[in-house]
Amino acid sequence: GAISGMVASVGDPYTVFLPPEQQKFSKEELNGAFEGVGIQLGFNKDKRLVVIAPLSGTPAEKAGIKAQDLILKIDDKDTSGISLPEAVKLIRGAKGTQVKLTILREDDGEPKDHILIRDTIIVKSVEVTYKTTPKSKDVAVLKLSRFGERTKDEWNGAVSDIISKNPQGLILDVRNNPGGFLEGAVFIASEFLDSGDVVLQENASGQRTSFKVNRAGKLTKIPLIVLVNKGSASASEIVAGALQDRNRAKLLGEQSFGKGTIQEAQDLEGGSGIHITVAKWLTPNGRWVNDTQGLEPDVKIEGEKEDLTKDPQLDKALELLE
Repeated sequence: GAISGMVASVGDPYTVFLPPEQQKFSKEELNGAFEGVGIQLGFNKDKRLVVIAPLSGTPAEKAGIKAQDLILKIDDKDTSGISLPEAVKLIRGAKGTQVKLTILREDDGEPKDHILIRDTIIVKSVEVTYKTTPKSKDVAVLKLSRFGERTKDEWNGAVSDIISKNPQGLILDVRNNPGGFLEGAVFIASEFLDSGDVVLQENASGQRTSFKVNRAGKLTKIPLIVLVNKGSASASEIVAGALQDRNRAKLLGEQSFGKGTIQEAQDLEGGSGIHITVAKWLTPNGRWVNDTQGLEPDVKIEGEKEDLTKDPQLDKALELLE
């Protein structure tokens, strides 16, 4: 408690002390692997805990859990008013242990209990799908959900697949991407740019260091649109900001989160850790997106809040790639 208070007194929301449990979750997020049942959680319009989607090949999918299922109880604990972090904490647990979810499906009328055995869940940070525009052009949709330890290999595999299928356009989706490693952002942006600056790092003295395109990209010519929203933060904003500043792509969606600082992470004794802000980052044109600013999309389209089967932002991107 004393260490947490001392670190918090710096007055920077991103300079934080992480007790062992929070440090474990932080590392799992970047590693893309955790022990649980494989459910993406959210809330419906009535603020009830709901399944956004079960992850493919996980205990949740094998048990028949489906998108839009309401989770009424977790091990007999009522979920009314529960926070998302608390729900995640209750559902995650050691591999081989079990958790009981009381599920209500709209068509069933009566809640049902599901006993799930926890396993190691691998969450891919890169996924590629293919869509067709209204005028029948083939478009690749490259979803990037974080910049973690597995991202580089997953990204290279997805890019190879895209090149083999030779689509006529590409949508890079970094919505709800909270960021991750700075070098990962430079790696991803370098896929789309021939040369030049990706991001500028500025220290407390105002000295700037430029991080430039560091490899030969394979997708430098394909027509490109980047999807962003309020959940696009940090490293995802670095990529989106670089592509916008360099006139490589249009941003479509909502204003991004606005996290323009860089943290250094250190492991401490006893399993705890500390993240310390060491610099700010700026786009190639010198923009600092921190706090309320964020990145302004070139095409503003609000995301769908009621019907999660609809995606007006993706639909508009497909339309613009005609």
